[in-house]
Amino acid sequence: MQAPIEWLKEYVEFTQTPEVLAEMLTMAGIPVEGIRYLGKDIENIVTGKIIEIEKHPNATKLSICKLDVGNEVLIIVTGATNVSVGNVVPVALVGAKLPNGLEIKASELRGVMSYGMLCSTTELNIDSKLLSAKEKEGIYILSEDTTIGIDIREALGMDDVVLEFELTANRADCFSVLGLAREIAVLTGGTLKKPMIHLHETAEERAANLVKVAIEEPSLCSRFAARVLQNVKVGPSPKWLKHRLQAVGMRSINNVVDVTNYVMLEMGQPMHAYDYNLVSKHSLTVRKAQTGEKITTLDGIKRELTSDMLVIADQVQAVGIAGVMGGLATEVTSNTQNVILEAASFNGVSIRRTSKALGLRSEASGRFERGIDTVNSIRALDRAAKILEDMGACQVCPGIVDSYPSMVLPRQVSFIPQRVNAYLGTEISKSEMLEILRSLEFAIDTNSDADRVIVNVPTWRGDVQYQPDICEEIARIYGYNKIPTTTPGGNILRGGQEYTQSIVDVIKTSLTGAGLDEIISLSFTHPQVLDKLNIANDHVLSKAITVLNPITDDFPILRTTLLGGILETIVRNLSKKNDDIKIYELGAVYLPEQLPLDTLPKEPLMLCGALVGKRYELSWNQGKDIVDFYDAKGVVEVLLPGLGICDYEVTVGEHMSLHPGKTAIFMKEGKTLATVGELHPQVADAFGIQRKVYVFEVNIEVVVNCVKLLAKYETLPKFPAIHRDLAVMLPLTVAAEQVTQAILASGGPLLSDVRLFDVYVGEQVANGSKSLAFSLTYRDKTRTLTDEEIDVFYKNTVDHLEKTMEAKIRS
Repeated sequence: MQAPIEWLKEYVEFTQTPEVLAEMLTMAGIPVEGIRYLGKDIENIVTGKIIEIEKHPNATKLSICKLDVGNEVLIIVTGATNVSVGNVVPVALVGAKLPNGLEIKASELRGVMSYGMLCSTTELNIDSKLLSAKEKEGIYILSEDTTIGIDIREALGMDDVVLEFELTANRADCFSVLGLAREIAVLTGGTLKKPMIHLHETAEERAANLVKVAIEEPSLCSRFAARVLQNVKVGPSPKWLKHRLQAVGMRSINNVVDVTNYVMLEMGQPMHAYDYNLVSKHSLTVRKAQTGEKITTLDGIKRELTSDMLVIADQVQAVGIAGVMGGLATEVTSNTQNVILEAASFNGVSIRRTSKALGLRSEASGRFERGIDTVNSIRALDRAAKILEDMGACQVCPGIVDSYPSMVLPRQVSFIPQRVNAYLGTEISKSEMLEILRSLEFAIDTNSDADRVIVNVPTWRGDVQYQPDICEEIARIYGYNKIPTTTPGGNILRGGQEYTQSIVDVIKTSLTGAGLDEIISLSFTHPQVLDKLNIANDHVLSKAITVLNPITDDFPILRTTLLGGILETIVRNLSKKNDDIKIYELGAVYLPEQLPLDTLPKEPLMLCGALVGKRYELSWNQGKDIVDFYDAKGVVEVLLPGLGICDYEVTVGEHMSLHPGKTAIFMKEGKTLATVGELHPQVADAFGIQRKVYVFEVNIEVVVNCVKLLAKYETLPKFPAIHRDLAVMLPLTVAAEQVTQAILASGGPLLSDVRLFDVYVGEQVANGSKSLAFSLTYRDKTRTLTDEEIDVFYKNTVDHLEKTMEAKIRS
């Protein structure tokens, strides 16, 4: 939001410098981001009238101009081709300084002395966006009625200072010059002078007989009003209006459009003007767009609309995108004779979504997004009609056509002065609080009593809803710098970390120690990724939450598994010739109870990792072995004991994304802790991975319930152990874990450890059989064992294996 000082002074008198005023406003919660001095670095440039032009005798492309600059006549040599006798132009006198740093000196050009320079808009540092195509070419030609010999800054309205505000979204009332003037009046003690509006309405026909308005979506449009102007004379705006708009960065179009923009800036109410004769059946309706409906907007771009977008339509087509931009079909042009002036109040969320979807932002949409004063619509219409009427540009038809389904009334908020002081840490009297609120045009309700005050909040202050908002208003006007500094009191609590986060830290430390790198991928994904992972349509992981406003079309849903992000990271690294990869990610996945959502989804923490390539970094003392299933399994076997999780089972399992027969599941008490396996060939092909990938996935929620972070320590054994090896031949279908459990069950109380150290399948064993070799460790903590007593336990184990598993002992 930008506001020129001279414009503000039309509504409130103040003597503060721009810098002091900016500081006052900023400290009152109306932050001024910058101060811009128009015409800065322009010195000694005046307006001059060309009274004679002749060809240069020694140069075909130069002309000699004789100019009247008020107090003298100058000779200036120029190469400009767009000037003629009678033109009023900017003249840089000898000694003038231009914004680009150039200083003008008297000089001889091909034998003729030149005493100055004619200036273009570029040399005056005028933004080209604010100019018409004609004004950008050559020397800047000023209007014929421009006073001769005055400072160019005065002639162009550049003798002003503009305050640039960086307003918060809640202060919608300050997105207008009048709203800012109201704040200045309160802070400086001045009196707010609102524009006087008295229309003559000289046209004969009433507006209600000429135009019809309707609202089909009252939840998205709370008010829609229109005035009719007849015998309109569309033309250039007066200089004062052009200069006002240019000062705040808006280009002058014509007097009708400029007035609608001026009133929007002045009062905060966006408006639009339609060519009355081009509106079908002179009827305007606020409705939702039809799917695929198209409209060409004022910027000349044809846009396709969706069914959730709000439009203003006549009886044939959409003639405007509500709150964003009007349509080209009903544009006001030099041929326009009658005009419909419209002012409305639209739902801010709807306007923001439409604006974002179309990639089209405007001054109007920005104001509607923040919220406007619905009650102000009629006054804004009258103000615009009054300005055009005073210009002699139209005749105003009597009356207003107004669709206003639900009247907006001032909100009532109550507060207790004593609590306000307790909240702020102040001792402001009740009378001072009431005076502050009255200065902000809050009305004190007659139902207030000695303890509780009830105020009627102005309709333009939609941000004031509760007692804390009243506290803020009192504090900012009273002065934040007047509030005494105090040390906050209260109980100081010791900070801590959640138990789950402590476990996460241990997991990350363990995985980093195992040589894995952590990655962080997006929480968003695409349905095609789930298809690539072989996830069936009826599987719980296929029920993904759709994002209403995805950052791109590539990420329309929330992830239900981390594996997709892991594999995409592998693909990206392999494409960069990074062939040896050991990575993991620990993060949340999003699992809805049902779709569409009626409750918040579950967000369980999951861990997923993958290994690809060589087992060790390339080195002269390391082999070139490739990682395999047991590397991935080993990572989990390191991780779980590090969390104090023992006595788990490892069994053959299945996973839709992993290789059948090469997948293992870690179980404890019937719950799955982790899954390990080789990536399914179909999944690898779908992602374009030509290498074997080994994956592990850990359910952190289940793991957390099994964790024992406080380890149980035991003293080192004082007595030696006895080791026995046991080799047995068994059918290939018998798992090594079954044999291990059988040994432990029959080994007696002195058996402390069983380890498988060899697996053999080959010529030395029968077909369909395999040889498993185990190392058995026997130990007693209180004494030294003898071979004789161990032989008894060893023989029991051998007999048990022969009877229960038909094992054959290899000697």
